[in-house]
Amino acid sequence: MAARWEKLAAGGRRLLLRLRSGACAGRRRRSSPASAPRGQPPWRVLFFGTDDFALETLKRLNECRKKSKELIETLEIVTLPSALPKGLPVKNYAIQSQLPYYEWPDITPSSQFDVGVVVSFGRLLSEELIMKFPYGVLNVHPSCLPRWRGPAPIIHTVLHGDTETGVTIIQIRPKRFDVGPIVMQEKIPVPSCCTTEELAGILCKQGAEMLISVLKNLPQCLENKRAQPEDGVTFASKLSSVSSCIKWEEQTPAQIMQLERAVGALLPLQTLWMGTVVKLLDFVEVHDIRNFAVHQVEPGTIRYHKQTKTLLVCCKDGWVGVRTVILKKKLSAADFYNGYLHPWFQQTAQAPLECCQFHTLRLTPKAKKRSKEPEGVRG
Repeated sequence: MAARWEKLAAGGRRLLLRLRSGACAGRRRRSSPASAPRGQPPWRVLFFGTDDFALETLKRLNECRKKSKELIETLEIVTLPSALPKGLPVKNYAIQSQLPYYEWPDITPSSQFDVGVVVSFGRLLSEELIMKFPYGVLNVHPSCLPRWRGPAPIIHTVLHGDTETGVTIIQIRPKRFDVGPIVMQEKIPVPSCCTTEELAGILCKQGAEMLISVLKNLPQCLENKRAQPEDGVTFASKLSSVSSCIKWEEQTPAQIMQLERAVGALLPLQTLWMGTVVKLLDFVEVHDIRNFAVHQVEPGTIRYHKQTKTLLVCCKDGWVGVRTVILKKKLSAADFYNGYLHPWFQQTAQAPLECCQFHTLRLTPKAKKRSKEPEGVRG
């Protein structure tokens, strides 16, 4: 009888141990980061980006991770596949820094994350993916939203002559671009006569520092987020080659100079020379060279200024200077004059004057292709 009671007692002790073990495991599961967000840093961050603008923010995040891990615990990267020989800057940096990375859409992260960060990525994230982040996904956008929503905010800022811009950090929403609530926004004046590249260099540094500030106080910043205003919405559509065509009859010197600062580095400005498409580079303001009268001169008329080695082209209400022409190969203004313009006048004196002019290139915008894969969330 005693042996029987001892056996029953031993079984009871084993059952009690199993129950206690299960309760402890349950408590561990409830406190797991996968089911409940952390209340404070360090954060586990999944970064989405591609280009040099995104690279500045990625570098700043990685510096914080390597320095002390008080703000960033883990950092992994999602980028896009690319056929470019040099590859994408974000992917190159990930490889160089030995950071885990994935190529969209094959995302199989090895761990859980607290927050996502999107900077100039180029793809729309699904609601299912966004919901995997307890604190959502932050987007660093280089404009003062709701002004210049879309893929080319910096270009449009320069193109339209805005005197003020900035950076906005929003929480992204699925299905629509750049409409999420504002988490932080800072404004800056646009430097006079700056190019798109110069302004991007300023804004990418500003955006990186703003993101670090948000991450230091992430729960509080998200509590204080606000909806974007309904007024003042403008769209920064992607520019095409049509945008780079100079309209000599319609555009003033200031507008042509502004167009060159906005798109010239990506899309050299184009015109027609004797039926051939040529590209124009290195624009200069003519009033610094010589004062020309515009009356009785056709738009597109070319003059050569020997003292400054500059082609002067008549446009609406003035003249604009050009120092480089791409016609089969890159030519200086002097080479273009000596090889094409000067011999033409010497050898073909009876030719109509309009043959020696630049003419507006009329391109037809290409129809947009419908794609099953939506266009991107771009900073």
